Amino acid sequence: MLPLQEISDRLEIDELLVRYSHVIDSGSWEEFADVFTEDAVIDYTEMGGPRGGVGETLRFLQAAMPHFLSYQHLVSNTVLHIDGDTATARSICHNPMVLDRGEGRTHVFFCGLWYRDTLVRTARGWRIRERYEERSYVHNAPDELAQPTDAP
Repeated sequence: MLPLQEISDRLEIDELLVRYSHVIDSGSWEEFADVFTEDAVIDYTEMGGPRGGVGETLRFLQAAMPHFLSYQHLVSNTVLHIDGDTATARSICHNPMVLDRGEGRTHVFFCGLWYRDTLVRTARGWRIRERYEERSYVHNAPDELAQPTDAP
């Protein structure tokens, strides 16, 4: 049987990982920094984005996401290891993306990745200190977003 503290930690971390997706998908940019520690490092390079801190990543997302009509970051199957006030997590993300092609036409493609996270307990609760997007697949990417074939 899991101790109550571990049950609480798992629920809080799960909520944090889901909150990240909701912040991105709803464009609630004022909430973005609250998911991370102030010194967080966020690495989107395998999926074609930047590696940097919270501010740089936020600016990237604010510029990139309006190019899409819609998207969903569906997070599940998290494997979580808690060690006191730190934790590591690996979660699946399935991310359908819709581009507007004009005249009512759209282009839908799918990204599959794992979030590899290092989390810490702070005075404000659990926060992500490091997030790494590990590429699994991209299906039906439009030419303008396709990465080189040697990408992982």
